[in-house]
Amino acid sequence: MQIDPVTTEVIRNALCYSAEEVGIALRNSAYSPNIKERMDHSCALFDPHGNLLAQAEHIPVHLGSLPWGAKNVIRYLEENGDEWKIGDLVMVNDPYIAGTHLNDVTVIKPVFFEGILIGFSANKAHHVDVGGEVAGSISSDATSLFQEGTVIPPVKLIDGGHFDEDILENFLSGVRNPDISQGDLRAQIAAASLGERRLLELAEKYGADMIFGVFGEIISYGERRMRQQLQQIPEGAYTAEDCLEDVVGTDTLTWIRVRLERTEGGLEVDFTGTDPQVEAPFNAVFGVTLSATYFAVKSIVDPEGPMNEGILKPIIVHASHGSLVNPKSPAPVSGGNLETSQRIADTVFRALAQALPGHVPAASQGSMNNVNAGGFDPKRNRQWTFCETLGGGSGGRAGSNGIDGIHVNMTNTMNTPIEAIEQYYPVLFEQYELRPETGGKGKWQGGSGLVRAWKLLEPTAEVTVIGDRQKVPPWGLEGGQPGGLGAYWVKRVDGRMEQIKSKATLLLHEGDTLIMETPGGGGYGEEYK
Repeated sequence: MQIDPVTTEVIRNALCYSAEEVGIALRNSAYSPNIKERMDHSCALFDPHGNLLAQAEHIPVHLGSLPWGAKNVIRYLEENGDEWKIGDLVMVNDPYIAGTHLNDVTVIKPVFFEGILIGFSANKAHHVDVGGEVAGSISSDATSLFQEGTVIPPVKLIDGGHFDEDILENFLSGVRNPDISQGDLRAQIAAASLGERRLLELAEKYGADMIFGVFGEIISYGERRMRQQLQQIPEGAYTAEDCLEDVVGTDTLTWIRVRLERTEGGLEVDFTGTDPQVEAPFNAVFGVTLSATYFAVKSIVDPEGPMNEGILKPIIVHASHGSLVNPKSPAPVSGGNLETSQRIADTVFRALAQALPGHVPAASQGSMNNVNAGGFDPKRNRQWTFCETLGGGSGGRAGSNGIDGIHVNMTNTMNTPIEAIEQYYPVLFEQYELRPETGGKGKWQGGSGLVRAWKLLEPTAEVTVIGDRQKVPPWGLEGGQPGGLGAYWVKRVDGRMEQIKSKATLLLHEGDTLIMETPGGGGYGEEYK
């Protein structure tokens, strides 16, 4: 069948907007502020083989792992003798299959047209709690995946149109806020159904043969374009390393190392030499490593191009099984999705800065500054669990200063409005402002970090903070200075100030204040004299 370029562009743009529309529906119907306000969710559409067709501009660490996860789920069902049927919907959060970490629940819905499987509608959303040893499920010291919450392999939550209440009940029985979790999950189901409807509308208008042809052309164009864009990298090998702090104990550094080599047909990205996996929740499953690598490479060599399976094909990633960036199950991974993903991106950026000087910005804050808190609210007679990540400074770049107080690289979420948090949780915000002078100096200076502080208004709460860049600052480039370090504090009700580690679980009492100071971005270029 002849596929004309106009029809191809019409369908391609329809797919892209459909993914965005699905994300809006998920956000608007979610229960938790983490999804509704912070927008911690991602949506995408796939062909029948799990190849990415289009995605919304959501969260890089989610999006880059979704194609890997979709193919793993398809393979899992095949190996278990299960087939896709009209009305099915699969639910999964096992990071070693779906990517990221247990809090990120993925749903995948097959789309059938005239009895033919034409694609999948999928989304991933961060649930504020999935069980485990700490409130919010993201531990600072777990030694096994099973300490981080309920592990769900791919299961048909909806099988041929029949909703399996037992699977839902099994999931909800392990979480601290079942009403919130159920509401967020139903929002995901509704969003997946909207994606199904939009794919069906395209099939009804153009026919299955036409859309299959367009799917192939979209992916083929993406691959041709990325291979061409990669040619701007000079031939040769480029290496870099960067580290995480206090992963396996105080005053330790854990290293990620990468080697980039542009080949005739693409780019080889090799993480050989990275430290082994750790008995701590900072391992990054291979899907996360793919996400961070894809993000860094595409951001530099083709930031304006489309995003689909073809873009990914020329980027070949190698990571030793059993390493920090490709661990063996059941190694814990909750913080690997947060901090290790950021450092993988930083390491790849640093190597690309050698290959393409002038194209890569200085390091951004390099942390998601994750806060999870939970307890019992006696005034409302209910358990509560709260989750957020905090922005910081982005790195300066040739021609522009960095941005202040923004989520960077692998997160791309919002800073949750303090009004929303105070409405839902027993906390009172005392401070929320930029940290002046935390951006690295340079011809173009880095953006400033944030300070965000809230007081606990109930008897006790368990709090876990996961961050980094409190000892090794975000690096500058081309003579620019490093960004400012972050720091976390607790101001006790009696006025005592206690500095806490970048990765810690602690108990707050009524009147205590948690203070989060996030890093600034690195500077770019030498300052004018």
